[in-house]
Amino acid sequence: MLRSLVTSVMGLLEDRSASAPYDDLAELTGLRTGNATPPADATLARLLPDFFGAGRDAVDPESRDANANGALRSLYEPEIIDAKVAAGTVILETVPADGGKVVLTPEQAEAWLYGLNDVRLALGTTIGIDADTPDELDPDDPRAPHLDVYHWLTWMQDSLVQVLLP
Repeated sequence: MLRSLVTSVMGLLEDRSASAPYDDLAELTGLRTGNATPPADATLARLLPDFFGAGRDAVDPESRDANANGALRSLYEPEIIDAKVAAGTVILETVPADGGKVVLTPEQAEAWLYGLNDVRLALGTTIGIDADTPDELDPDDPRAPHLDVYHWLTWMQDSLVQVLLP
């Protein structure tokens, strides 16, 4: 299940990266640029939020902050996506294919924290988890099994944090 979730998130991020417009200046300078506009997909928007006015404080598309967001997004989104994909890759390389014990170095554990956080954000956005979502849903609610997975991911992330604390 973890492999499937991580692979799905990585696929979303890689698709976003591939959708970046061609930039002649980037070709000449070697500097990569990304999309200047925020993702339309809610899950990707949660994984790649605006630099200003995030969350409920949406930025007016005609404002100065919108221009700054676009410029910053274009400059930094490729690196952000690379880091998120790299964290997912560490998870895929270190989780045993047939199950079993996971043994991680501190660096790998840190990558797991980042990767698990991205999977939790993606899953939470997809199933509509917010501050008002109860810890348990009615068994007939189609989100109930997904919420259990969300809680499992939360437990894994918390366990890693506890192990890594000095």
